[in-house]
Amino acid sequence: MPRIALVTCRPGAQISVDRDLPVLARVLTEAGAEADIVHWDDETADWGRYDLAVIRSTWDYSWRAAEFLAWAERCGKATRLANPAGVVRWNADKRYLGDLAAAGVPVVPTRYLAPGDTAALPAGHEYVVKPTSGAGARFAARYTPDEHETAVRQLARMHAEGFTAMVQPYVESIDVSGERALQFFGGRFLHAGRKGAVLTPGTPYDERKVAHPGLEPWTPTPAELDVAERALAAVPEAAELLYARVDLVDGEDGQPRVMELELVEPNLFLWLHPGSVPRVVEALLAEAAASR
Repeated sequence: MPRIALVTCRPGAQISVDRDLPVLARVLTEAGAEADIVHWDDETADWGRYDLAVIRSTWDYSWRAAEFLAWAERCGKATRLANPAGVVRWNADKRYLGDLAAAGVPVVPTRYLAPGDTAALPAGHEYVVKPTSGAGARFAARYTPDEHETAVRQLARMHAEGFTAMVQPYVESIDVSGERALQFFGGRFLHAGRKGAVLTPGTPYDERKVAHPGLEPWTPTPAELDVAERALAAVPEAAELLYARVDLVDGEDGQPRVMELELVEPNLFLWLHPGSVPRVVEALLAEAAASR
């Protein structure tokens, strides 16, 4: 009987409910596996008893990044961790966009402002400020040039808490064509979805946002699949990836660009794509069997 830990976080006021988690646990159990839902920070958890620990909804990790990354290292030494600790560490800091750009992958242009840096912000177009370590649009906001002082206050707050900020031009195409999320599992394309704009004008950076507004199924174009596959090929330890989500938007030239690459704890949206459940379960069982 393969033993699989589905790793999540403790419930909280700022934590979304993982609708897929009980479904995965049930279907894995029906398939003959022992599937446990385990909190990543459960000090009593014996990770070594599992054939596979798969990170699913550790949606508080960016608030406790150092602690989470230390856990990933420990867990990865005790059992097969998916995705591996090295991938998790690389992807937990969104400065990976610079690595993708250096590899020739089209990405949204990004500058970084670390604590102590001058608050050099765009003066000629809308832009977005968000942390390099974040999830669910936490500490993210959209600004016009005349909102400079408000953006500077956000930077000051983030820097005071030790965050490095990202500054990106606001991609206006999101308001028209949305953001597409291409999901991969077990080395193959799984399914895709499209959502509307998360950041609306005037929404405070510290206000909780709807992370996936208007989510709907999407059939990716050949160009979108090409960019997504190029991004995944540029990931360190790419061959070790079990799951991945590539978030794409259209650049000014109308071609897809990577907005984010989610390799730590991406929502799979299986509730939107129930037909994908058997493929995910098959891949999990194969991964667990290979680790024994």
